[in-house]
Amino acid sequence: MMHEGGEDGIMKEYAKDTALDVLWMFLGTAIMAVAVNCFFTPVNLVTGGFSGLGIIIRHLTDPLIDGGVPLWVSNTLLNIPLLLAALKLKGWKFIGRTVIASAFFSLNLYWIPVVDFAASDLLMSSIIGGALQGFGLGIVLQARSTTGGTDTLAALVHLIWKSNSVAQICAVLDGIVIALSIFIFGIQITMYGLIAVYLSGKVSDNVLTGTKNARLVYIISENSALICSELMDKLERGATMLHGKGAYTSSERDVLMIAVSKKELVSLKEIVSDIDPNAFMIVGDAREIRGEGFESHRQAEL
Repeated sequence: MMHEGGEDGIMKEYAKDTALDVLWMFLGTAIMAVAVNCFFTPVNLVTGGFSGLGIIIRHLTDPLIDGGVPLWVSNTLLNIPLLLAALKLKGWKFIGRTVIASAFFSLNLYWIPVVDFAASDLLMSSIIGGALQGFGLGIVLQARSTTGGTDTLAALVHLIWKSNSVAQICAVLDGIVIALSIFIFGIQITMYGLIAVYLSGKVSDNVLTGTKNARLVYIISENSALICSELMDKLERGATMLHGKGAYTSSERDVLMIAVSKKELVSLKEIVSDIDPNAFMIVGDAREIRGEGFESHRQAEL
């Protein structure tokens, strides 16, 4: 009975986590839709992907259809055959969350109106739109999903073109879409689109890895044991002793490895300097740290 109860608890926790991820997918795609409908579309900023291709299609079909083909329609029609192909080739486990996020994105593109929030200011549209798109995409990726489009197409192309990574193929596909915008909208608008692409990438990375970067410090000293003791006592931070050997002198020495926050770095330097002014210290960025004293696994995911 305890075994069944344990499995029931695991299933409930899994269902809760999945429901939370679905909520994050909806929120993330809604933010992305605001970026597309309220900053990119009014000024024809193309940032790659199916949304960028949708802006091109909307513009080209404007003479035939009043306002052109809506983005939610083009996004849906482009994704349907792609997702069906992915389902056949890679299975439901691969595309399950992508189907949900893609549907949410099309839905949000449908109900969020096309409004020019930046008053046709290209710079403002690229900066704010890029930041919003990156923030929304980061949330979707945190929910272990994508919105389909060129990401999924790149994964399928990779099945045939294995010499290049999925990321490289995706970059080529997005580059093709952006290149098309040069011939349709001109080089100036395309360059502003590249600003949006850059900002989107930076913001989404920060959402995934966090902006509160910690520091990873390596300390080489003859007094490493004393330094380690002081660090644990005053900073309440654990450290790892690594065995090191000098390449030139062949002398063996312990190397301290410790992760600290930005604020703690100043205190760490003072402690090391007081004990051994000649200590050799290397300080580097640690983009993400999980565990005791830092983020929990669930906090990092959210």
